[in-house]
Amino acid sequence: MLVRKTPTWQRTRRTLTVTALAALVTGGTFLGTGTASAATTLAGECTGAVSGSMGDTVAVPGTAVKEVVRKAAQEQVGLFNFLTVWPDSLADTIADKGNLTVGQIPDSSGGTIGGDAIGTVVAKDLKGAKGLGVLPDTQNKVLAAIEKKLTSSCGLTTVATNYSAPSSSTPTSTAPDHGGYSTPDNSPLGSYQPGSTGTVPPRDYGSIPTATPGTAIAPGARYPNGGALPGSGAIPQTSTGPAGQDPQGQGPDIRNAGNAEALATHGGGSEVQLPMLLAVIVLAGVTAGLVRTWVLRRVS
Repeated sequence: MLVRKTPTWQRTRRTLTVTALAALVTGGTFLGTGTASAATTLAGECTGAVSGSMGDTVAVPGTAVKEVVRKAAQEQVGLFNFLTVWPDSLADTIADKGNLTVGQIPDSSGGTIGGDAIGTVVAKDLKGAKGLGVLPDTQNKVLAAIEKKLTSSCGLTTVATNYSAPSSSTPTSTAPDHGGYSTPDNSPLGSYQPGSTGTVPPRDYGSIPTATPGTAIAPGARYPNGGALPGSGAIPQTSTGPAGQDPQGQGPDIRNAGNAEALATHGGGSEVQLPMLLAVIVLAGVTAGLVRTWVLRRVS
């Protein structure tokens, strides 16, 4: 049986190729690990502002919430659970957790990570820890108290350092030149369009009545009905204001002063009414008495 021998230069080339591939894979793994580490932004406290690139993970060290956890657990210590609820132990446990991932920097100029998100993460990491109590009800109450305390005490504002506001361009519309006037829907000048608010100014104002040399125009054609002539000082008559008040401030009594009103009559205009007839008779009698007295005095 013949065994084919591989030349030495081929074996050397194969070995170098395998070594290069292994180095490439190993280097890629290290690069991936470095990128993941760089994408985590650590906040020094559980309050304040934190800056980073968009998409970065935001983490809070356990030591930043240690005292808040201790205080919240201490408030739950009572007469029946003081032997099983250990605030110091819970504070040390959360501090030993290291960095706690609480949120992410959004793809915008900034955002917020509320205290409720931080409290949820801490309560999840402390679940089942020593010092929460023996009974499940006690453990749930202590965890709820810690979460509530963190919600009211913590909160982060995130700022994206690599955010750039999008440029907004307003489109400009071009319209045909109409001598300085624009018309809706490219309509002819001076024409009315259904649905529009009115007519556009005309190009030619020659139709307006004006006084020309040698031509007399009636005032009614030059000025609107009811308007005042220039220089006359007359005030145009307008409708009365509210509550019967006229434009000059005169009340209804002053405005109607001097108006005569006819008395109502019952009958035709040619009939002699009884009061008038009695007045004539009385006047005649008085006149006759005066004449008789005057005649007697003259005779005597």
